Amino acid sequence: MHQLRDIALASTRIRLSALAALAFLLVAASIGPARATDAGTDSVAEGRRQFLAAYAAADSGAPGAATADSDILRAYPLYPYVIAARLQNQLDDPAAAPAIRAFLDTYGGQPAGQSLRSQWLMALAVSKRWDDYLSVYRPDIDDMVAARCNAYTARIALGRTDGLADLVIAEWDVPKSVPPTCDPAFDWLRARGLLTPELIEHRARAALAAGESGLARYLAKSMPASAAAPILQWAELIDKPQQSIASLIASPDTRVEPAALLAGWTRYARKDADAAADLYPSLVRARRLDTAQAASPYAIALGVQLALSRRPRALEFFALGQPGDYNELSWEWHVRAALWASDWARARETIAAMPEDLRSQNRWRYWAARSAEQLGDKELAKQGYAQVLPTDNWFAVLSAARLGQTFAPTLVPMGLNDKEMDTLALQPAFVRAREFVRCDMETLAIVEWRAGYANLAQPQQVQAIGLAARWGWYLQAIAAAAKLRLFDDYDVLYPRPYDPEVRRGASLTGLPPDLIYAIIRQESLYRADARSSAGALGLMQLLPETARRTAKAWDLPLRSSSSLLQPSVNVPLGSAYLRGLYDRSGGQASLAMGGYNAGPGAVRRWLPDAPMAMDVWVENIPYNETRGYVQRVSWHMIVFGWLSDRKPRDVSGWLGTIRAPNAGNDPDP
Repeated sequence: MHQLRDIALASTRIRLSALAALAFLLVAASIGPARATDAGTDSVAEGRRQFLAAYAAADSGAPGAATADSDILRAYPLYPYVIAARLQNQLDDPAAAPAIRAFLDTYGGQPAGQSLRSQWLMALAVSKRWDDYLSVYRPDIDDMVAARCNAYTARIALGRTDGLADLVIAEWDVPKSVPPTCDPAFDWLRARGLLTPELIEHRARAALAAGESGLARYLAKSMPASAAAPILQWAELIDKPQQSIASLIASPDTRVEPAALLAGWTRYARKDADAAADLYPSLVRARRLDTAQAASPYAIALGVQLALSRRPRALEFFALGQPGDYNELSWEWHVRAALWASDWARARETIAAMPEDLRSQNRWRYWAARSAEQLGDKELAKQGYAQVLPTDNWFAVLSAARLGQTFAPTLVPMGLNDKEMDTLALQPAFVRAREFVRCDMETLAIVEWRAGYANLAQPQQVQAIGLAARWGWYLQAIAAAAKLRLFDDYDVLYPRPYDPEVRRGASLTGLPPDLIYAIIRQESLYRADARSSAGALGLMQLLPETARRTAKAWDLPLRSSSSLLQPSVNVPLGSAYLRGLYDRSGGQASLAMGGYNAGPGAVRRWLPDAPMAMDVWVENIPYNETRGYVQRVSWHMIVFGWLSDRKPRDVSGWLGTIRAPNAGNDPDP
């Protein structure tokens, strides 16, 4: 019980002493090192040093006792994380339960206790200590599938099953696989005959609609043969669309559900749109799709895939579709196919037929105006461009260019208040977040930040954006502003924290600093230690192999992959790589941006056979991510340029064309 006594003592002393320490830490931070007292600075630094040492020791499994900790460590805001790390080493020891429970009583709803709480619940479930599990489990906090299912198992083991069946059925009836921890609860349902054939079929069909053919096949094993047959046929259409479609064409009397046939046909078209287009008449004849309404979904699905591949026949198949069978994706790609084919009348007609909520988007308002201009209705075009012009985005800049005007973003300050930010900075969650940043523990800093931010009213959340920006934590500032749809306070949301590195990249490559900053902002939101799931590193998100090739070609230093996390290494290399893409694209910035995101090989596949207006080419980029990337980076460049002198920008260069490099044309401006 000594551990329980230690925790109780520690908790009491934390509550009494931490408040004063919290206030001091943030006041000192807001004053800055030059104005903080030497003693105060030393105290904070010493607390941080002791925390890092104690946390590392606890995390490695070394024993530790709260009674041995110094007063400085106990007063440090992150001290509860040390206690939590120590307790994590004792999760399998029943004697530690009172200490763990005492800690969770105080910190269980806070980030400091969340990891300990989850791990303890798991340990209690593994050891089947179900009474303890239910006494700790809280549905409002432990809202994860595994934790919920273990709670169901605990209730079953303890005979507390009133009202349980509906909860377990809801957990089971989802169109995806669930963790194995749910199996005991599902077995309980099955043993009581509550997983009815109707319920199993319902889940299997939901799984098929979500493309989860494996789950559907598994569920079909427990279904009657007559009910399983269409499920298995649908799964086969998902897994082997070409063979399945060919078989159904060859055997026109074989029954198939329309939804299953359409799912298989869509996947066939996705794999080989040209082959599907050639096969379409055979499909219509064999499956007796002999009315416009019957054939419509298949024609539209094929049209989308042909448009994604920029095939001229896309418009032929879109024309066979009925308006009621269109969705947002097919409406958009119908317009894009018309733009690619320079069929401006079809583009205008299709936009006019869109649902109002889609047609009123800036994207399609711009293209409606563009179509009007191409069709000779100059006045209608001007009116359309004028509507888009004030909206501050890619299409607003294009509209200004079409109107022959310069462009300046419209700055809309968020209304930040220094006193309100100072008060917010003293809230415990933000104190802890700030200290984790100083300890280079970014992941835990983000957890604390999100916990504190979620509890704020919206006006305070706006001030939190300013607080994060004040700290130089631009990732959080920009992400939080985006959630509140606050995009236009450019002074706050477009900082330049890496000017020396960006100037060096610009000097090395001849690229404009605004472009380099635009890439940094889009790639990493200024986080120098950013790591992507694909292995890209640093501010400009370079893959190590790409960085090595670039370093060799440009004779730049690169000691190791980890050095890409240093801005002084990453930015010059990223700039050099971007310059290479720019040169290989014949000086076409949109191609270079697209290549930076999707790879130069993909961009080569997307090149038009003949010169094409830049805006039309960008609109037809088949990857949503890359299309948005080119548009946002271009917009970022405008904002960074405007911030440098607050003067409207000449955007006439946005009216350029895209062509295959080295085709004999002069590069666009």
